[in-house]
Amino acid sequence: MTTQNLTIPGRLARRRAAAENKRPSWEEPPSVPGRLGKGVVLGLVVLAVTFPLYVVVVTSLSSTEAVTRAGGLVVVPRELTLSAYVQLLSGGVVTKALVVSMGVTVVGTLFSLVITVLAAYGLSRPGSLLHRPLLFVVLLTFLFGPGIIPSYLLVSSFGLIDSYASLILPTAISAFNLIVMRSFFMGIPGELIDSARVDGAGEFGILTRIVMPLSKAVVAVVGLFYAVSYWNAFFNALLYLNDNNKWPLQLVLRTYIVQAQQLPSGAGGIAASPGMNLAPAPTLAIKMAIVVIAVLPVLLAYPFIQKHFTKGVIIGAVKG
Repeated sequence: MTTQNLTIPGRLARRRAAAENKRPSWEEPPSVPGRLGKGVVLGLVVLAVTFPLYVVVVTSLSSTEAVTRAGGLVVVPRELTLSAYVQLLSGGVVTKALVVSMGVTVVGTLFSLVITVLAAYGLSRPGSLLHRPLLFVVLLTFLFGPGIIPSYLLVSSFGLIDSYASLILPTAISAFNLIVMRSFFMGIPGELIDSARVDGAGEFGILTRIVMPLSKAVVAVVGLFYAVSYWNAFFNALLYLNDNNKWPLQLVLRTYIVQAQQLPSGAGGIAASPGMNLAPAPTLAIKMAIVVIAVLPVLLAYPFIQKHFTKGVIIGAVKG
């Protein structure tokens, strides 16, 4: 009995030490079935994302015979040709729409970034003039929108109908992006700003020399948000543009593919370039080529911003 009683505390101590040293289940190395399951799930997700893009690209590169033989979308590539892209990019509505979309995206993104940075920095400074009422007005836009008719009347009163400015100014600033950037600016140590102010730097110097170099991640993320928004926008063009020569690419995409309407002159019936010696592309291939042209810029730009994406959004949200 005495020996057993003496060993009981030792056993309890060993069990307690083992329990303390045991890692939680989520920290344990994954088992072989778990690794296989994750691989299968990730493979299915990648397949679900890439397969539609693959079909669209292959169909856009297919000839009339291949599309007719497949009865629609082409899965197995046969008789690949660039005739659809040559017809679209050799002039006409699609080429003009692509140039308009690129110009609106570049100019709009730069303009939106400038005013968002200035507004977010002003609202992030506790002593700035009327920053609380202005912040309340910004937050109010999350709950109430202006409506289509008031927006149209306002744009019309400024004489912006049928103008490229109507594609930029009504959506020049996003309340969500402003709040994210303001939260990021508020997380910058106040000692840095105070020391710069003691050294004689003004507010604009503090913003350009202290705040902006520390905010590359959030600026890149917000810039991506604005660029994608401008590139994908079509509703403002539908409301404010009467001249189809000023249509952006997304409105052409909506008119030709979603609504199945014939494009204005010079889009689908363009002859191939004489030097290429290409046969006319089928209508379905032209539609898929427009989709590829519309999606490709975002796919090319995202990898360069991706390393800043998670950091910029999470830091801006957590520190708010």
